[in-house]
Amino acid sequence: MPDDKTTTPNLPRLRGFIADFTRLVERHGDDEAAVLDAGRALLAGLIATDDWLPDAYAKPDPVHYRQYLLHCDPYERFSVVSFVWGPGQRTPIHDHTVWGLVGILRGSERSQRYDLQAGGGTPIAHPPEILEAGAVEAVSPRIGDVHAISNALPDRPSISIHVYGGNIGAVRRSVFDPLTGQRKLFISGYANTALPNLWDRSQPVPHAA
Repeated sequence: MPDDKTTTPNLPRLRGFIADFTRLVERHGDDEAAVLDAGRALLAGLIATDDWLPDAYAKPDPVHYRQYLLHCDPYERFSVVSFVWGPGQRTPIHDHTVWGLVGILRGSERSQRYDLQAGGGTPIAHPPEILEAGAVEAVSPRIGDVHAISNALPDRPSISIHVYGGNIGAVRRSVFDPLTGQRKLFISGYANTALPNLWDRSQPVPHAA
């Protein structure tokens, strides 16, 4: 890892990941199982080395978790985002409506899956899972799409990198009341107004690229 990660992020690593994932969806875009299987390996490779995420997309907020867009495919076939969680921050119970991969870059997160009852009522919770740095999990309507995520650390931020099968900040999704299961529609948007500059090749390439 470079000594000055904040000012010299290894963007070629992220650029390479995006190129590899683009080729993956071009080959297997209609085969969700193949995308998740190969995509899990690609994401695990990206998060195995923590030298590439620019500081602007790793900043926690004192009140709310942050979802920063890192890249969206021009045809909106997939998007890459960083989730930054301050101590104690969590999502409500929510769905995605598209496939997704979640990889833990820093810290630790608590993942709680739920099953919705057909006639409404309290969502049925699965045993929670603690995801440590390097772990990758998958979600989709096919394999299980409803969960809640929280920072498992009480004293420092955690960061996860998510890849979704669409422009997730523009997807119409739902949150669910934890007692009644009542559905409320939302569109998440993104916390940032600018993207990492992946395409300026005038800067020196880090040795670890």
